[in-house]
Amino acid sequence: MTLADAACGRDRFTAFLIQNYGKSIGYKAALTNPALQKFLNYPNPVRGTLFGKMLHNGVVVPASFASQPRFEADIVVEVANDAINQATTTLEALLHISRIYPFIELPDMIVENPRNLTGPNLVYLNAGARLGVLGKPFEVKATPELVEALANMTVRLADQDGKELEASKGTAILGQPFNAVLWLVKDLKASGIRLKKGDLLSLGSFSGPQPPKPGTGVKVTYEGLPGTPTVSVRFK
Repeated sequence: MTLADAACGRDRFTAFLIQNYGKSIGYKAALTNPALQKFLNYPNPVRGTLFGKMLHNGVVVPASFASQPRFEADIVVEVANDAINQATTTLEALLHISRIYPFIELPDMIVENPRNLTGPNLVYLNAGARLGVLGKPFEVKATPELVEALANMTVRLADQDGKELEASKGTAILGQPFNAVLWLVKDLKASGIRLKKGDLLSLGSFSGPQPPKPGTGVKVTYEGLPGTPTVSVRFK
């Protein structure tokens, strides 16, 4: 399957997913973490569509919410205005973001062994995007200090007992999370799509995809960001 074939298939598959997961509310960048690129043997990010059936902090979700359910520590930003389409630097991108949300993505990997996926497969499958849990956002004050904090923050994923499962720096996403914003702007523009006010952008995973188990839960903490945001989910 070529990348062009995959993109065409993604558009049809996304139209099908909208029937079950709600209208499009934004986009995600996947494979923005070099470790995941290496895991799937694909050197570039890929794009997916986010859907309206987003969940909220502390929600209880069936562990079998998808055919091959996973959870990942992520982060979401909200577009303030369409001037973001002209952004060329991380600070310029930040100037056109209104809020930043802690986020746990709940993707569907489709296959039991993700190593069997190729880059085009992931494109076709909408980068696994299905559900996600949004925590309480904070309002953005666009400063060089916040750009630096996003790169230097530590993102900690812990289980229901507080045991740390993974920890990662902000630099895990393309060296700086807002590089994923710039990548999405460019990739969408190549498809004739412009971002608009209110669009949500998922910037990528700080942790590897892990399968949920009934009776467990996870919490993500963003140390170094204003207010030390958190988001959590439990599985039944």
